[in-house]
Amino acid sequence: MDILVLPFITSFIIVLLSTPSFITVAIKKRLFDEPSEERKIHTRVVPLMGGMMIFAGTLFSFLLWFPTNEMGIIKYIVPCLLIMFFVGMKDDIIGTAPSKKLAAHIAVAFIMVLMADVRLTSLHGLFGVREIPDWAGILLSVFTYIVIINAFNLIDGVDGLAAGVGLISASIFGAWFYFAGDFVYAVLSFSLAGGLFGFLRFNFSPAKIFMGDSGSLTIGFLFAALAIELVEFDAQKELPLVIKGISKPILAMSILVYPLVDTIRVFTLRILKGVSPFTADRNHLHHRLLDLGLSHKQTVIIIYLFSLLVVGACVLARPFNPSYSFIVIMASVLVAVQIPFFISLKKKKN
Repeated sequence: MDILVLPFITSFIIVLLSTPSFITVAIKKRLFDEPSEERKIHTRVVPLMGGMMIFAGTLFSFLLWFPTNEMGIIKYIVPCLLIMFFVGMKDDIIGTAPSKKLAAHIAVAFIMVLMADVRLTSLHGLFGVREIPDWAGILLSVFTYIVIINAFNLIDGVDGLAAGVGLISASIFGAWFYFAGDFVYAVLSFSLAGGLFGFLRFNFSPAKIFMGDSGSLTIGFLFAALAIELVEFDAQKELPLVIKGISKPILAMSILVYPLVDTIRVFTLRILKGVSPFTADRNHLHHRLLDLGLSHKQTVIIIYLFSLLVVGACVLARPFNPSYSFIVIMASVLVAVQIPFFISLKKKKN
């Protein structure tokens, strides 16, 4: 009986809770049906497009409670994408409270960790740690989802930055999964890469369009899932020479190095100032590069090259101990991201 009740209750709750927000959006953006024709029987304007809520609630519930696992991870990824997309779309149109966005991130993280079982279970020898307890794995995985989702949301502040970094990341993820023989994630990665490449044509400076939260949240979620799946890839499977010996945790962090380092940096600064880590400001590294006089194009190209160099360093480090490699790479990254601030200080002194 649960197989019938759970889908009904899930879609009912989703439509019940989301429709008032959509009515607010429709009213503010004047998405009305007006009684301008004689055949219409209503006598006042009424918001349109409520079917989107029915579509989203039905698809979400159907996939989440689909009674077999033959669909694999898609069964969970699509419902989570729906959550991220609609939360981002509302934020793009009328704004969303940070607490509500965080609640959505946590909900998505728990769906992926507890239901899809896409979670971290090992650090694969990094700092001598292999298997980690279930409770620690769940907490670390939820934290990873939240951080990466927010990281891509926060770097969408310069023309072509989030789309270009996303294109590089998706291409590297796709290549790794292809060589590893996981074609589901390879196709997912290259689908994302193709979309971002096409979008970059219009988003590169001077941008004709921004991706908004509806884009950055969905991209961030996909990268969180891809990163965890890469780290958790079957350790017993023989990998081809081209990717063999590369530390998977270090590679995942290297692929996402700019969003992760920039987000952790600005969150730390905000907390030290006693403000919410979700409070917007101009303390990002890309803002500092712009303040130094670089154009949007120059700023994003520097960050593209920085991302590629860090991934290259990770590949070159494969003959060495992963812990030492991680320390050297991270220390180099932390020094590199301070250079723009050092240059700024020297200018002020002069």
